[in-house]
Amino acid sequence: MKKSFFLFVIAVLILSSCKNDLDIPNPNNPTIDNFWKTATDAQNGVNAIYSTYHRVGLARNQFFLTIVRSDEGFSTSPNSILINNFDVFNVTDYNLWETTTVWQDLYIGIARANQVLDNVPDIDMDATLKGQLLGEAKFMRGFFYYYLATLWGNVPVLVKTPLPTDYPSTTHQADVYAQAEQDFTDAAAALPEKYDDANVGRATKGAAYGMLGKCYLQQHMYSEAQQALQWLVEGDGKNIYDLVTSYRDNFLEGTENNKESVFEFQNAVNPKDNHDDDASGNPDNLNYGSSIPPFFAPRPIGFTDGQARRQCVWEFLTEKTTSGGRDPRVDASFIYDSTDVRGPEYSMVYGQSFASRNYANVPGDPVAVATTHTVYFRKFLNDATSVGEVFHSGNNYRYLRYADILLLYAEALNGMDQTAKAYSYVNRVRARAGLAPLPPGMSKAQFLERLKHERLTELCGEGHRWEDLVRWGDLGTKLVSRDPSFAYYQDKYALLPVPQYERDVNPKLEQNPGW
Repeated sequence: MKKSFFLFVIAVLILSSCKNDLDIPNPNNPTIDNFWKTATDAQNGVNAIYSTYHRVGLARNQFFLTIVRSDEGFSTSPNSILINNFDVFNVTDYNLWETTTVWQDLYIGIARANQVLDNVPDIDMDATLKGQLLGEAKFMRGFFYYYLATLWGNVPVLVKTPLPTDYPSTTHQADVYAQAEQDFTDAAAALPEKYDDANVGRATKGAAYGMLGKCYLQQHMYSEAQQALQWLVEGDGKNIYDLVTSYRDNFLEGTENNKESVFEFQNAVNPKDNHDDDASGNPDNLNYGSSIPPFFAPRPIGFTDGQARRQCVWEFLTEKTTSGGRDPRVDASFIYDSTDVRGPEYSMVYGQSFASRNYANVPGDPVAVATTHTVYFRKFLNDATSVGEVFHSGNNYRYLRYADILLLYAEALNGMDQTAKAYSYVNRVRARAGLAPLPPGMSKAQFLERLKHERLTELCGEGHRWEDLVRWGDLGTKLVSRDPSFAYYQDKYALLPVPQYERDVNPKLEQNPGW
């Protein structure tokens, strides 16, 4: 043992004295000079863009920005930072980890996409595969810019791999959307309609058209949105996508990538139980699952950092099915005292009845206090297959579903004064839930108000409510009756503040108005 240690010390001293002579690159480490050479390199580069979805900002924290801040959700988290910043609009830390991790992950994804787009064109490989891979990179870069435009609005747009000396300026929100639209347009032209079983989950032509339509609609560009979404609803896409019979199948691990899925984050259970913090740390120990379930699950199963307002449940109960029953989407969307219509004795929470768990009323939710028990979002949870939750859930996040596409298409048609034509697409979504067709004769304004209800009941707790409220111009004190937190809302909260550490190193970056 002593001899071994002595030899080790001698070796260290020799290496130290000869550092300049022995400090040579490891030929096994990939670099720009030796990596972008083959079709395998191109494929691996694109796969690295997809892996961005597993980093902690996009795998977890983005849901606090898109769900908890909206009128769907709130927080009773012991983490007061979450409550102060995502729920009651009291942002004081512009470098808040829960927010900046989302910003960082979006730009990491953009950087990875730009490396593919900069280097893959020069690789000698099959032209069809090359076009597909470049289309995937364009799609994902557009996806990341869509998120940035929606959440931060005015951000730098980078379309080339940056140099350390680059200091990009702020790009205004309309131009950020324009970049995303160009990327989705290019991707739609290059991507296949579907893949073989080994490649399911990659971006498709339908996903590109769907995201292009979302971009246009978010800016009230109704005609452009209708044209983008038309391929999915009235074109070749209608032979690929459809609504699944069981609404709940959209949220179970065993029924992923079904015919209703237009684009979903592919999650997988790691061979070992990795904590999701590895997603932002050691790249060799990346967590390929989602960590959102324990943060939305009821205590003591989870932390309940985000949960649903009872008002959402009431929205489902405003009408019955054609057979006189309850909207079946309510039990797929929430865990609460009546997930089973027979009540708390029959409503199961990870293997035990709601009644036996004795959940108290939720403090801080005046809409629910003294009248109802608490409500939990269910769609991301694994309560159907497990008695607990983990930080590496394999349940995919169905970001873009065909039901969403149909409702977006109806909204675009209504915006073009084609309200009568828009009815059929909303009625398809309602029919799956067993509801009667919409009453005829609504005006354009009445139909939009009805769409707001339809989108809440179909998509509640899936991460789209914030962008919907922004698009409709509904953010503000008008929401106080649904969500008391909006009493603290100011116009500046429509966009998040640009992280201060970014502005400290780049004086060209502008802060968002009001911050």
